Amino acid sequence: MADNETGEGKKKSGGMVMTIIGLAVLTLVGAGGGWTVGNMVSPAIRSAAEAEQAKEAEAKKKAEGGLPKIANEANNIVLLDPVTSNLAYPSENWIRLEVALMFNGPPDVKVAEDIHQDILAYVRTISLQQIEGPRGFQYLKDDIQERVDLRSQGRVSKVMFRTFVIE
Repeated sequence: MADNETGEGKKKSGGMVMTIIGLAVLTLVGAGGGWTVGNMVSPAIRSAAEAEQAKEAEAKKKAEGGLPKIANEANNIVLLDPVTSNLAYPSENWIRLEVALMFNGPPDVKVAEDIHQDILAYVRTISLQQIEGPRGFQYLKDDIQERVDLRSQGRVSKVMFRTFVIE
């Protein structure tokens, strides 16, 4: 009986060695396959990255000397920082506005900052039901235009909504 126990022990250890060797071979085959596929794909990735860099360089060049940006002193437009706040009701809903102001004369940064703070304070007081639908959005635009007219004392001729998102 002692011989049978040692014979079974050798079979078990021999099976374990074969399993380890099999796993090592499969690991090497997998690594080699991954390396081969990586070499086949990497030239396409490199060329795509180079094309994207070329597009970015062209866009930068165009921005410097090409078409003017919407907000600059030449056209008297000031792009305000995005206004992000939660609504008064329901308070778990958020609103994000991006607004640009068109000044009658040269832009005044102090007035623009005061208007930004006034819009932020106003947005915190409205509810979702007040701005639902196209009519609600029009009321919001009219209210903000009225606040801007009061704050700027006629120096801002137009309020332009760039984005309006409710989450």
